[in-house]
Amino acid sequence: MTNPQFPTLSVSGLTISFEGERLFTAVNNLSFSVDKAKTLAIVGESGSGKSLTALALMGLLPPKAKAVIANGRFLGADLRLTTHDLRLHGMIFQEPMSSLNPVMKVGKQIKEAILIHQKISNDEAKQMAISWLDKVRLPEAAKMYDRYPHQLSGGQKQRVMIAMAMCNHPALLIADEPTTALDATVQREIVRLMQYLQQEHGSAMIFITHDLALAATIADDVLVMHKGEMVEYGAAEQVLKHPQKAYTKALLACRPVPERKGFRLPVVSDFVDGVAPTAPIPYAATTPGAPLMEVKNLGVWFNDKGNASKSGYFKAVDDVSFVLNTGETLGLVGESGCGKSTLGRSLVGLIPVNSGQILFDGTDLATLPMRNWRDMRRHIQMVFQDPYSSLNPRMTIGDALMEPLMVHNIVPKAELGKEALRLLGLVQLPADALNRYPHQFSGGQRQRIGIARALALRPGLLICDESVSALDVSIQAQILNLLKDLQQELQLTYLFISHDLAVVHYISDRVMVMRAGKIVESGDAGQVLKQPNDEYTKRLVAAVEASPHPSPKERVK
Repeated sequence: MTNPQFPTLSVSGLTISFEGERLFTAVNNLSFSVDKAKTLAIVGESGSGKSLTALALMGLLPPKAKAVIANGRFLGADLRLTTHDLRLHGMIFQEPMSSLNPVMKVGKQIKEAILIHQKISNDEAKQMAISWLDKVRLPEAAKMYDRYPHQLSGGQKQRVMIAMAMCNHPALLIADEPTTALDATVQREIVRLMQYLQQEHGSAMIFITHDLALAATIADDVLVMHKGEMVEYGAAEQVLKHPQKAYTKALLACRPVPERKGFRLPVVSDFVDGVAPTAPIPYAATTPGAPLMEVKNLGVWFNDKGNASKSGYFKAVDDVSFVLNTGETLGLVGESGCGKSTLGRSLVGLIPVNSGQILFDGTDLATLPMRNWRDMRRHIQMVFQDPYSSLNPRMTIGDALMEPLMVHNIVPKAELGKEALRLLGLVQLPADALNRYPHQFSGGQRQRIGIARALALRPGLLICDESVSALDVSIQAQILNLLKDLQQELQLTYLFISHDLAVVHYISDRVMVMRAGKIVESGDAGQVLKQPNDEYTKRLVAAVEASPHPSPKERVK
């Protein structure tokens, strides 16, 4: 039981360091507290120490990391980072695909978590697992119970993680970017669900996010971190509406907003003593060229086992047609599971096409033999949604970047290292990243590595599948600026898939809205996202435009 004289969790002087050739302090003298049924949002750039703080509280730091705390209390008792009862904690991790067991059905994974902590029968645990799948708004929960992680979309996998973390009613819930993969409507539903369950069970919550608008929606207090240090800490209303520190002001200024369309986004390094650049820098106006890709009546379907079939299938992509012009950005938005990623993967030959045509530079990719795809991928590349699962964990970043350069003979062998360094520079990563492995980077840093690898072949068409969804707002702004710069310099063409309507509006010339495998609305980005005609598009826009500062009562409805 929570001691009413103490917060659920209080931390004073938390320091996390890594032993190596020299001692590296990743989190320095951090202090905070969170009360029963209250939420503390921890925000900051990728690599600021947010996730490390969460892992320390869960006792999940890597072996080379050492965490010490000057003073801490959990449920009124002394907090010992290596011995406290993990059954009283729940954690939602940032990357669901790497957190879920790929060879175990998702329902059984939830059931396993229930059986470990609750003394109930196997059948009762199964029914409870199904009920939790339903609570997190997964369709046909009983069928979803028997699916494997690879059969779910990114947003669906994240909802499974939320169910698994909350099914034992933890006293402290730690959520590390729990809604990154979710579209606006589902994100809103999940946040409200988490808040409702939090209030029902009195759980304290630490909510780690790079989305400042979301932090404003869910948090009672906000802690801003930068390079392991606390920059600003206080009530959410004060910190996010009236920030005192230059760094916090910079984070708030980096977010894409309608009035910045056509201009470079400000980034943290642009700010000096809290003063933003006096005048926004416009991008040169461009005119899209001739059609680069034409998709006609495309159909992709799967049966219950995930294989194409003529019977017992569902249409993930249903009679989709569009034209993508040279040098333009075509945005693709829609709810999780609508078929966005399936469409993107089918265009690069990763998923077989069942009907229709994909015409690219005179070639029909829908009927292209697999032996010819190697040469075609020189011209079409993809940035995947989950950076950790798309990188080889046993390869250094340098090897991962140089591999496609060697396979496709992009540069002479003697220049491979130099070219890899250039690619790292493009995505704002240090030179020493070449000798490190994927697990040694934060989620946002891994996404930048994925972008660098896709750019290695200097493709004409880049398909970006949630390519900035895992990035904090400052790095997101840098990457969006980078994509715009590269597009103008190299006449790149983008199919930009995202659930973030603000980002899609900022970067796209045209937008398509997808629902249940079909395109329900398309046209100019400003027209579609600001004055939509379709009722589904209107609901997506309304979810984004909802007030970011609801009252406590509104938050738990």
